[in-house]
Amino acid sequence: MEYIVETRNVSKKFGKETAVINLEMKIAKGEIYGFLGPNGAGKTTTIRMLLGLMKPTSGTIQLFNQNLEQNRIEILKKVGSLVENPSYYPHLTAYENLEALRKVLGVAKNRIDEVLEIVRLQDVANKKVKGFSLGMKQRLGIAGSLLHNPELLILDEPTNGLDPSGIIEIRELIKTLPSQYGMTVLISSHLLSEIDQIATTVGIVTKGQLIFQDSIETLRKYANQNVSFTVSESKKAWQLLISSGLQAELQQNRVLIQDCSDGIVAEAVRLLVQAGQAVYRVEDEKKSLEEIFLQMTKEENAG
Repeated sequence: MEYIVETRNVSKKFGKETAVINLEMKIAKGEIYGFLGPNGAGKTTTIRMLLGLMKPTSGTIQLFNQNLEQNRIEILKKVGSLVENPSYYPHLTAYENLEALRKVLGVAKNRIDEVLEIVRLQDVANKKVKGFSLGMKQRLGIAGSLLHNPELLILDEPTNGLDPSGIIEIRELIKTLPSQYGMTVLISSHLLSEIDQIATTVGIVTKGQLIFQDSIETLRKYANQNVSFTVSESKKAWQLLISSGLQAELQQNRVLIQDCSDGIVAEAVRLLVQAGQAVYRVEDEKKSLEEIFLQMTKEENAG
């Protein structure tokens, strides 16, 4: 397998504080790698090291099978990034902002129209950026990071502060980049729901340590949701479901079942109604990122 990013035992210390501990990150070509963790977990420090903005205290970073420290300038020509808020000139148009950046990067002029089309801002190319919504500004930031046609795109919390429609815009845009433009994408977030809808592979970091790195499908197994039933007599309902062979659990005035397949849910409702139970509410209950962390760290400690 061809890895675009590979870190080996990467650690970063700030005085006595260790922000990143023995990081072994692997990102294959064409992946959308979701880098997930709570704020302060070490995500931004890792990203700054990958971009050569910060040196690791120990360990090595390889991008495109080359050592970052030894080949920094050559490597970073193939990397685009959006870390924190994009910088732009509010009094200039979207096109003029990209033109200023194009001159610095030394790319062809026609690339501006191409990136504006990729981020779907071609219709507002001549509009001043100060009139843009947050989502549009974020898309302009991504357009800037795509100008030099990078092979690796690194986005640090790109949906932070956006409204729901802005989040959907950015999400849909990111999903097209590997298939349409051959890019590999690293996207960091503290929201599991966000990464769940974009990523193909996930790395979870907490307290500077990577505690999980695998496919999104494997993560979903950890996040298996329960279905919650709010009924008139929860204890009787729970006993009925257990005696019928369903995996059920009693929680205060609700009954939870773990198998969420449509057939099992329909069977549970049928049994409850036939037994004279009033079924007030049937709801999906997904585990939060915090619950998944707890589950993973418990398993790590047990192992």
